[in-house]
Amino acid sequence: MSQQQSSTPPPQSQAYPGESGAMTPEPRDEMRDYVGRDLLSGKRALITGGDSGIGRAVAVAFAKEGADVAIAYLTEHRDAEHTKGLIEKEGRRCVLLPGDLAGPDHCREVVESAVSAFGGIDVLVNNVATQTPVESLEELSDEQWEHTFAVNIHSYFRVTRAVLPHMPDGGAIVNTSSINGLRGNKTLIDYSATKGAINALTYSLAQTLVDRGIRVNAVAPGPVWTPLIPATFPEEKVEKFGEQVPMKRPAQPDEIAPSYVFFASERLSSYYTGEVLAPIGGETLPG
Repeated sequence: MSQQQSSTPPPQSQAYPGESGAMTPEPRDEMRDYVGRDLLSGKRALITGGDSGIGRAVAVAFAKEGADVAIAYLTEHRDAEHTKGLIEKEGRRCVLLPGDLAGPDHCREVVESAVSAFGGIDVLVNNVATQTPVESLEELSDEQWEHTFAVNIHSYFRVTRAVLPHMPDGGAIVNTSSINGLRGNKTLIDYSATKGAINALTYSLAQTLVDRGIRVNAVAPGPVWTPLIPATFPEEKVEKFGEQVPMKRPAQPDEIAPSYVFFASERLSSYYTGEVLAPIGGETLPG
């Protein structure tokens, strides 16, 4: 069965942070046709924003590759429980860690809980994100700017810092960036700024952790059909979501998750660190 969605979605909206089951069509984010090869056998992973969308697809793919998975998420309990069920169906353990990663204390607590459950963390996926479109810079408040940075980049720093004492040499960190971090977005100014910061953080951490054999890479997707889209964009933008790329459609989370498996698996990417992989539907960028 094709992973592809044939067109852009119909107009729709949801209350933030959104729910997969209320989307039309529902995203393909369960990796149903994915066949694991024990690439992450015995590994312990922590995924922030792992309840739905890209995070869910990555969590299930990791489980199919043999990893136990801890999932940090905000309040999307139904989505998180569904993801947990998918992981446990693969015979792997799953720990759910709800709460707001905008807070420094919770970043530390999430790591402590994952380590308590699994004894350590071999793979960290910093994936949590928030966005709120604006029509102008003047509309962008201090409060929104600071909250977007707290969730999208400060949590990456804080969670990573807390994980490192519990990550063995040879571990892997994968950060979720965005096409908007590579070329900007006029209505997602603060979001784009955080995604550019994630790229720079990735480059810097790759250099500082190379002596420990910890590889740090990023995935920078283009448009992806996740709950964040109907929960943050007006209906008229949802209806056109993804049409700007050459493939004329948004990606499904299932199409993005294998990039994370690639970076998480030493067998596949042992010579990759400080890289940004951009699955962006055929768009080309200068440089």
